[in-house]
This record gives sequence, C-alpha cells and structure tokens, in this order.
Amino acid sequence: MRAKLDEIDLRILTELQSDGRMTNVELASRVGISPPPCLRRVRALEEAGVITGYRALLDERKLGIEVVCFAFVHLASQAEADLAIFQERIRSWSLVRECWTLSGDIDFILKCVATDLKAFQDFVADLTALPNVRNVRTALALDRVKDAPIAPL
Repeated sequence: MRAKLDEIDLRILTELQSDGRMTNVELASRVGISPPPCLRRVRALEEAGVITGYRALLDERKLGIEVVCFAFVHLASQAEADLAIFQERIRSWSLVRECWTLSGDIDFILKCVATDLKAFQDFVADLTALPNVRNVRTALALDRVKDAPIAPL
C-alpha cells in the first residue's frame, strides 16, 4: 500500500536521502516548516515504514576495497526450497552487498565487493561450486557513473 505523502513529506524525504545526518532544525529550515512539526513528520514517516533506517556512506577505497563486480547467477532449479537455500547462503557472504532476483534468463544479480581480484576470484569459485548453481557470469565495474538514492522523489 502506497503511503499518502504531501509536498512537505516529499521534501523531507528528498533532503534526508541527500543528508540523513542533518539536525531536525536544519531539516525544518530546508523544507520550510518549524522544527516541532518537522520532527513529528519524520517520526510518522519512520512509523509508517517509509523511512526504514539511516546509514553512513563510506568510501570503499579508503577501506581497502578495490574491486566492485556484478555476478549474474543462473540456477538449475527455482523450486522454493532450492531458492531458500541459495538465498540463505548469499545473505551470509559479506562480499555480497546486494542481491536481487530477476525475471528472464538470469535468476539473481549480485553486487559484490572485494579487497582485490584474487579475493573476488575465490568468491566466484565458491559461488560456482554451490549446489544448484548452473552458471555464473561476472562483470567488473570500471567506474561509478551514478549513485543516487533508490527513491526518485
């Protein structure tokens, strides 16, 4: 069910997507309302599940993460039990930062990170060896062109 949001809610969400660390006073100033109703609106958006959390954005290179890669996984079986086993294993791998199920020829796309190419190759070998994995194709990311929040408001 889609939340009913007015123009102020949308401005609050836009501002928080660009800087989730700003104070309520700054947020209120940017959206043109006073701090108390702004805080009430933010809390209401959190309670409604529109805002699901807050994160720090990190510079992966400064943390020693040199490789960003996408893995396209095709499974031999899409039975619920087989999917559940695969998904549970994917959730346990720290190198996998995002995992999406897809329609079409590919069952999953994984966004992966690694400290170097060797670490990524080891991960791909482990991924390929999983039961039910028919094949894995990978693509190394060369450069980030755009990294926008997922909700275009």
